[in-house]
Amino acid sequence: MRKTARSERRLNDKAMTHHLLSLTAEVVFDHVAADQAVFRAFDAKGNPVFEAVRGIGMEPGAEASAAEAGEALVGRALEIGRPVLVRDLRQEPLFADLEIDGNGHGPRSLLSYPWTLRGRPAGIVFLARNGDGRPFDTDNLEFLTLAMAPVIYLLKKNGGGGPAEAAAQPPDTPAPGAFLGEAPSVRRVRAMIEKIRDTDAPVFIAGESGTGKELAAKTIHETGTRRNGPFVAVNCAAIPEALLESELFGHARGSFTGAVRDKIGLVEEASRGTFFLDEIGDLPLALQSKLLRVLEEKKVRRVGETRPRTVDVRFVSATNKDLDHEVERGRFRQDLYYRLKIIAIELPPLRERPDDALLLLNHFLDEFSRSMGRPRPFVAPVALELLLRYPWPGNVRELQNEVQRCLVMASGGPLILEDYLSPKINPAGETYSRVSHRLADAKADFERRFLREALVRCRYHRTRTAAEIGLTRQGLFKLLKKYGIEAKTGSP
Repeated sequence: MRKTARSERRLNDKAMTHHLLSLTAEVVFDHVAADQAVFRAFDAKGNPVFEAVRGIGMEPGAEASAAEAGEALVGRALEIGRPVLVRDLRQEPLFADLEIDGNGHGPRSLLSYPWTLRGRPAGIVFLARNGDGRPFDTDNLEFLTLAMAPVIYLLKKNGGGGPAEAAAQPPDTPAPGAFLGEAPSVRRVRAMIEKIRDTDAPVFIAGESGTGKELAAKTIHETGTRRNGPFVAVNCAAIPEALLESELFGHARGSFTGAVRDKIGLVEEASRGTFFLDEIGDLPLALQSKLLRVLEEKKVRRVGETRPRTVDVRFVSATNKDLDHEVERGRFRQDLYYRLKIIAIELPPLRERPDDALLLLNHFLDEFSRSMGRPRPFVAPVALELLLRYPWPGNVRELQNEVQRCLVMASGGPLILEDYLSPKINPAGETYSRVSHRLADAKADFERRFLREALVRCRYHRTRTAAEIGLTRQGLFKLLKKYGIEAKTGSP
């Protein structure tokens, strides 16, 4: 009886989802005029589970070439993975290699809105207007964003399609978002973790601050054979040098003033599990030799004791320092360095995988909205453009903090506006304004935005900014003065 009830509930949910998607597609198609339109949703395996099509060459009797062109554009819009507004396809480099006819017979202006669930492509709205039609504008994109917001919210709340989604999750896979990203560098990191997770060899994780070094260490632990043991993490830079030896290896009662009882060290606490040494580059030289002995002998000796104790621990270490340089300067032992670096993993900074920023943005919006008990808002197009163009020097941690800030500023509202972004991302307090129909005004607006984005990208280094955009320093200064843009003081 219970199985029958569950089956009926699943069928009802599926029918309701299909009805909701059908109604939304009808509203979008009727409100935003387009010569070609696709509204498509996918299951966890990437198979289409809903599709509504108008005039895109995939209807019965349509020419094969038109169908192929339509599918190529939809496929590229899915690959881009973020909302895209193209006024003239002939001048858009994102689609330049597709060789689509944009001279009157084929599509000229495009508008797409893809969405993801649990880090995978889950659907897309794709609209196109031919060469003789009026191009799409930001009003169309605003409407599409607002129309899709409740639909995507309900899909996410219901798990994105029910049992098929759960069935596609392998039992040993970490929780969604454990190490998100589709860039080749991230795929290589995940493949390396899968290879080494069941071994006991020490792992060394390198990467800039905020790239997720501790998260990678936890993923190794939680997916490996030691998952049932403890995961103990210690930041070598956060504990005073005088206390670090006692914290790591423990001490015996009476071994020093204040040692009123025996204390188990953190290495012993990690027995049968994983011990994570973060910021290993800050470990004092005096303790590096003792750590090397533990790695080689698998034994620790508490402060004040003479007998060693056997430990069964896997060591994972991480740093944002260049340890090769530290070894050359004599600040880090070479033998310890080679002992820790039997297996090495390099985590890429977020600026080197910009396409993953949208994936992570959606993940953090879902996660923090849930934890704050608020409805999941959606990002307004101007705010989204600013977020995706920012270089994220603080990497994933900075993006995570920015999402939390935006949710607080949104106060439970349905949209995250550009006003809510921190000054470093939106330094001029830029807000959406309707583009002027005068060429001079439009050109000035473009130059103003272009200069602001270039300054942010180069971290307000004026010489570097001028070189990147192809101007002399004097030329850059004239434009900054012309548009009243103030660069931060102290930058050359």
